[in-house]
Amino acid sequence: MWMVEMPRKGLSMRKVREALRLRFGTGLSTRQVARSCNIGHSTVRDYEQRAKAAGIGWPLPADMDDARLEALLFRRPQFRPDRPLPDIAYLHAEMRKKGVTLQLLWHEYKQAHPDGYQYTQFCEHYRKGVGKLDLTMRQEHRAGEKVFVDWAGQTITIVDRETGEITQAYIFVAVLGASNYTYVEAFINQNLANWITAHIRTFEYFAGVPEIIVPDNLKTGVKKPCRYEPELNAVYQDMTVHYGAAVSLPGLFVSD
Repeated sequence: MWMVEMPRKGLSMRKVREALRLRFGTGLSTRQVARSCNIGHSTVRDYEQRAKAAGIGWPLPADMDDARLEALLFRRPQFRPDRPLPDIAYLHAEMRKKGVTLQLLWHEYKQAHPDGYQYTQFCEHYRKGVGKLDLTMRQEHRAGEKVFVDWAGQTITIVDRETGEITQAYIFVAVLGASNYTYVEAFINQNLANWITAHIRTFEYFAGVPEIIVPDNLKTGVKKPCRYEPELNAVYQDMTVHYGAAVSLPGLFVSD
């Protein structure tokens, strides 16, 4: 099934005909035709490629009116209505998982639907679909109120220049809620000492301490993970008391 794709705005079919005549009928070069018709040479090449794809030469058939010529040159396939759309909600949920990319999800989609959308269109559907999802409740943050901290994403590879030894490093990330101002540092492991050190360096980098620290419910800073009543690690709690900050966790609010 086909639909007409209109030629570039401001160009008449008369000029398209003339470009084809000069290119195919007289053998002028692309640039010569462009100068004669006062159009871009890339436009001339476009008309030439479209004509060849449509099997059109010169002279044109006597019954080739502008409407038919336009339909042959500027037609494009419609999106197939029976082509399965990707499940945007599922894709969005998967994208939040560690190591998952749109490329991987597209391969999964194509395995299930071999006649489905190609990668570019798949990504476009995802981009538009995510914008329509009611993803999260908007939160307003006061400047200096909260900093969100966590070990984030995958590890990175570090190579010792002298020995060639390869080790994996963990990424600590701290983000201020109001400004999204971010501090990032790599550590060799996720132990408590590095967790505390990362906070101290964050405060030094920000040149101040936010009122509330919001870590994920992770084992480093939480002695007893629990959805409703997690128990904060004593050393971590002592650090927050020292800096006069508070820690906010699901079901927990600790301050001095």
